[in-house]
Amino acid sequence: MRYFIEVKYKGTNYAGFQIQNNAATIQSEVQRVFEIYFKKEFKLTGSSRTDAGVHANQNYFQVDFEEALPEKILYSLNALLPHDIAIKSIVRVKDDSHARFDALSREYVYNIYSIKNPFAFETAWFYPYTVDFHILQAAAAILMEHKDFTSFAKRNSQVHTHDCTIFQSEWVQTDHGLTYRVKANRFLRGMVRGMVGTMLQTGRGALTLADFTNVIVAKDCTKANFATPPHGLFLNEVVYPTTVFFHQESF
Repeated sequence: MRYFIEVKYKGTNYAGFQIQNNAATIQSEVQRVFEIYFKKEFKLTGSSRTDAGVHANQNYFQVDFEEALPEKILYSLNALLPHDIAIKSIVRVKDDSHARFDALSREYVYNIYSIKNPFAFETAWFYPYTVDFHILQAAAAILMEHKDFTSFAKRNSQVHTHDCTIFQSEWVQTDHGLTYRVKANRFLRGMVRGMVGTMLQTGRGALTLADFTNVIVAKDCTKANFATPPHGLFLNEVVYPTTVFFHQESF
């Protein structure tokens, strides 16, 4: 029986999502508590890899079980996990479902605050500069006109294609600053941070909107700005077709 494990986490103390040698990651911690609870080895498959320091309001693992799950498993696993990782649900899915390849879309948000806030420094980027919100919004709209995002993929991204379909791209003004929201069928390594960093250059007048378009069509990652720190970035939502779930069986 296959299950999707829905997790949320603060990535500050972790070397990323995927398991690594000699480093604490989200996968290593979740896998560790499963092995403690069930007293056997587990290998989890992740939906979306996030980099070191990046957070998630929603991400998924998949795992197969031979036996039915105990009713209080969610409470027990969360009691074993560190305070900055939580399992939100464990949901039965069709046996041929795949947490990575069946996802229809993923949404990321990037948070910026402009007034010093001691409660935000690990989950948003302190950016005390004047930016033109309307220019930022125009740059965000330009992204939706393109498919090839080679310029916003970090070097050595081992992918067969740099094409992505962006469904939503917009900036939102908040009480503390700005939030960028972007939803697409897939994302490249470093893509959101590269887009945010380059859009902010446009919003501050270092680039024109024509320059921003030229960065995209250049298909050259040296033209984009990847200086955006990871701690402002959240994987916000992963969307699956409802047909993959057995709604009557979840924990």
